[in-house]
Amino acid sequence: MFNVIRKSIQWGNETLTLETGKIARQADGSVVATLGETSVMANVTFAKEPKPGQDFFPLTVHYQEKYYAAGKIPGGFFKREARPSEKETLTARLIDRPIRPLFVPGFKHEVLVMCTVLSHDLVNDPDMVAMIATSAALTISGVPFMGPIGAARVGFAHGAYVLNPEVQDMDKLRGNPEQRLDLVVAGTKDAVMMVESEAYELSEEEMLGAVKFGHDAMQPVIDLIIDFAEDSAKEPFDFQAPDYSALYAKVKAAAETQMRAAFAIKDKQERTTAIDAARTAAKAALSEEELANANLGSAFKKLESSILRGDIINGGARIDGRDNKTVRPIVAEVGILPRTHGSALFTRGETQGLVVTTLGTGDDEQIIDALHGNSRSNFLLHYNFPPYSVGEVGRVSGPGRREIGHGKLAWRALQAVLPAATDFPYTVRVVSEITESNGSSSMASVCGGSLSMMDAGVPLKAPVAGVAMGLILEDDGRYAVLTDILGDEDHLGDMDFKVAGTEAGITSLQMDIKVAGITPAIMEQALAQAKDGRLHILGEMSKALAAGRQEFSAHAPRIETMTIPTDKIREVIGSGGKVIREIVEVSGAKVDINDDGVIKIASANADSIKKAYDMIWSIVAEPEEGKVYTGKVVKLVDFGAFVNFFGKRDGLVHVSQIAKQRLKHPNEILTEGQEVKVKLLGFDDRGKVRLGMRMVDQTTGAEISDSEDA
Repeated sequence: MFNVIRKSIQWGNETLTLETGKIARQADGSVVATLGETSVMANVTFAKEPKPGQDFFPLTVHYQEKYYAAGKIPGGFFKREARPSEKETLTARLIDRPIRPLFVPGFKHEVLVMCTVLSHDLVNDPDMVAMIATSAALTISGVPFMGPIGAARVGFAHGAYVLNPEVQDMDKLRGNPEQRLDLVVAGTKDAVMMVESEAYELSEEEMLGAVKFGHDAMQPVIDLIIDFAEDSAKEPFDFQAPDYSALYAKVKAAAETQMRAAFAIKDKQERTTAIDAARTAAKAALSEEELANANLGSAFKKLESSILRGDIINGGARIDGRDNKTVRPIVAEVGILPRTHGSALFTRGETQGLVVTTLGTGDDEQIIDALHGNSRSNFLLHYNFPPYSVGEVGRVSGPGRREIGHGKLAWRALQAVLPAATDFPYTVRVVSEITESNGSSSMASVCGGSLSMMDAGVPLKAPVAGVAMGLILEDDGRYAVLTDILGDEDHLGDMDFKVAGTEAGITSLQMDIKVAGITPAIMEQALAQAKDGRLHILGEMSKALAAGRQEFSAHAPRIETMTIPTDKIREVIGSGGKVIREIVEVSGAKVDINDDGVIKIASANADSIKKAYDMIWSIVAEPEEGKVYTGKVVKLVDFGAFVNFFGKRDGLVHVSQIAKQRLKHPNEILTEGQEVKVKLLGFDDRGKVRLGMRMVDQTTGAEISDSEDA
């Protein structure tokens, strides 16, 4: 019934297995990849005909983590998987980016890739397994795919690269000083296609070494997929790329002069208008049949690309007149919003980000429900890209894949310089509102985010800046690396290479390649050029703010931490939370207690923090013998007075210890509710507290010496 084909290799410390022929046999390509005990099923289907008039390649990638894979039941009311999590969205993008450029040019049939995590051993991250399963499924499906690709995760610990480090080693990387890198690299046998990383101030040489290490490590995987496909691949789909050379010749003749003039305009909006006008004028010279040709858009894009790329590769100026290494003019401002905790406006050319920081407490931490368990994050970064930022109208909805991906890139770049939670007990939320965009708004979010947090008083280890690099690579081997690319240079170029970091090193690297010809020499030049650009941007940022502010905004909460013995936690919380609620109500401060006995007290009012601190301390602290306390008389008896002097602790002041003179009854000088100063004399045989008043000045609280007493 089943024609099962299975291939395995030893890869690193685990066995990697590819299997097809048993599950999802109606898909064009279906592969279950297993690494250790982590299994991911990838299914590929594609339309056998393109949609009429479709002028783009409709590739869709879905990645789904099923809770049963880790023996868990989903939380929430419905108890089933719902909208994609951030991890699922980011992994779908991770798979999409290296495979998209490898489909045969001109192929515009709809392609759907669905990856489902079937089993997770909590050791091997399923994202790598999903990329490998996708590559194998595409390779055997018959779709015109110029793969296969391989993928690998690279760590860096104790000065050495690590292949596919365990999930726990990469989890909360900021809290693990031994691990300095989480890098994912994907590529073909000959070229790197994609890099995504989170790093801790690694040098350019160390990052390039990690990319090379990962590319070398994935070669056995690529060989395995090729061997696997030789036994299981379907017949290649009969596809011939359309020949639109005649159409392109007519478009070029009709539009080149006007289009070239349009690309000479430096202002983005004016240039876009002129390009549209050139397109419209050219269409007037075309026949109805040519106007209906589905390749008309491709012909115009090819013309635009040849103009932009040709000028640059031949040594001319870029669209906005810059040379290849110059960064656009930068204006950085901080503290521009009066009620926020920290704010910055970062403008680089025609790209602008308004970035705002908010400080919160432990209650504001994000709870992340993942296959390998729940965790909490005290650093959040959200990125918004409204249509008006590019002068367009459009439907506004929740964050899409682009917003989530760009936000995560900025998060990776900045979290490496955050202070430890024990040193800065705040939850930090950074929101980047992109108000203008013409290239690399994610890197503007990094720069603005760094300034905004410093404006809020977050003690960053160092400021962080980011820059986007581009590449023009011609068939004859000539190339040009571009610093701080524009939107058109990204759209019509061959590489989007984003590098963020401090003066000391790189904190994040993201690279997407559109051609299979990037050499180590090109990457080395791009990294070196990016470093120069990053240092220049850091210099411009320092003109606005060179270091974090020493004072918080008047509207930001203050947080003070204290640690109590764990056996006292129950006393502070009280039965049903009665005591902690009373502390919050009386003091006006917010109080968080964790299982380790660490208490965070937060309020914008310093007096509220002190009041809560004192109330908690009175519960957990032990009174010191010989110390003077202020108390309140709670009960009078014939032999003395009971005084509440330390939290809820009461002690007895014997009638002989109340005053210098002899008293028949304490009520001669004391009344219930009266505030008095008492000294802790000690404890009797039964542990009862003994207090004294006669040796304490009731006005000042100072002790009276024996001579004064006499």
